[in-house]
Amino acid sequence: MNSSVQTHTLNNGLVILTREIHTVPLVSQWIWYRVGSRNEVRGKTGISHWVEHMQFKGTPKYPINVLDQAISRDGGFWNAMTSLDWTTYFETLPSDKLEIALDLEADRMVNSLYDPQETELERTVVISEREGNENEPLFRLGEAVNQAGFSDHPYRNQVIGEMQDLQTITREQLFGHYRSHYSPNNALLALAGDFDTPAVMERLRDLYEGIPAMENGKFIPQPENTLPKNQRIELEGPGDTIYLQVSYRSPAANSADFFALTVLDSLLTGPSSLAMFGGGSISNKTSRLYQLLVEKDKAVSVSGGLQATIDPYLYDILAILPPDKSVDEALRVIDEQIERLQNELIQEAEIARAVKQAKALFAYGSENITNQAFWMGYASMFADHTWFDHFIPNLEQVDAESLKRTAQKYLRNDHRIIGIYRPRNNGK
Repeated sequence: MNSSVQTHTLNNGLVILTREIHTVPLVSQWIWYRVGSRNEVRGKTGISHWVEHMQFKGTPKYPINVLDQAISRDGGFWNAMTSLDWTTYFETLPSDKLEIALDLEADRMVNSLYDPQETELERTVVISEREGNENEPLFRLGEAVNQAGFSDHPYRNQVIGEMQDLQTITREQLFGHYRSHYSPNNALLALAGDFDTPAVMERLRDLYEGIPAMENGKFIPQPENTLPKNQRIELEGPGDTIYLQVSYRSPAANSADFFALTVLDSLLTGPSSLAMFGGGSISNKTSRLYQLLVEKDKAVSVSGGLQATIDPYLYDILAILPPDKSVDEALRVIDEQIERLQNELIQEAEIARAVKQAKALFAYGSENITNQAFWMGYASMFADHTWFDHFIPNLEQVDAESLKRTAQKYLRNDHRIIGIYRPRNNGK
């Protein structure tokens, strides 16, 4: 399915990755900006996500709503995402309609309007989104755990931002954030599908080489080397379900330890999807914690959460319990299994099964043209595009000794955060 990735760098620093795939007449373009909540300072949390919203509010050439109608009419779809480390915009559409996608992204890199009235309308949208999140137990729990897990690093903040900041960020601050970070030398364009690379590159040079590189003054935090203190956080609220989240410091995605922790995650809870976009799912019924918590009727579900990030982040184990079940018993089971991983060598058959499941989920998340373009850019945000190509070989190199060492290094009780959300009045 895949041709090799070609890398092109324009004179203004824009990196372009192309991968020709001629199986179907489709093409997917993703443009990535190296700015996310990691690059936000206190008082401006949530600004990167809000800027993402404003990028759909039009330019002089493409007024608001015109683009959506044009792309839909041509049988395509588009969207955007903001994460901890990046913001990305994409279009997937018939290959003979690629021109509109190429042109619009070059245009809104520099010409977005940030109309004051649209800015205020969008303020109500992001505030409403924040209010909706605050009604979700997992959001409240995740926010509390992240704030406990990081004392200074912006990873302590949610991508949506703090309510106080959303109420006070100005149009000028939004526009300044946009102009400071949306430039060729802070961007990467990934293109996969049915196209001719020389022809596309000629067009991209026409569109982008007139846009100057900028000194963006981006805030880049130092990784937080101090590990979180062992602590227990308890929240209450509406609902009829208990949520138990146990979080540990995880390695950066470009660390060799990341792949061992990926296998440990698959072994403990079933594999976590890294794709963040599309893909299938894998049953976790053979995982240790599913068998000991769900099969033994101590929880209704269990899952893990491992994200690929620039700086060390958090690895989460999440168990969902009915209100009449014991949190301490579920925690005892989790602790017991982690202690086993730290003190025993795992059998090769169990490692092979965990690796196979992680590989399968990875394959499901990279099988179509949209996901192929996604992965090229995504991997380049914290490493380079070869991280994607080497993902499966790196998993296959994980052995029992590296799993034991990784469990001892990262899954430490003295540096974990236990977060518990209980239904008020026991769910009654």
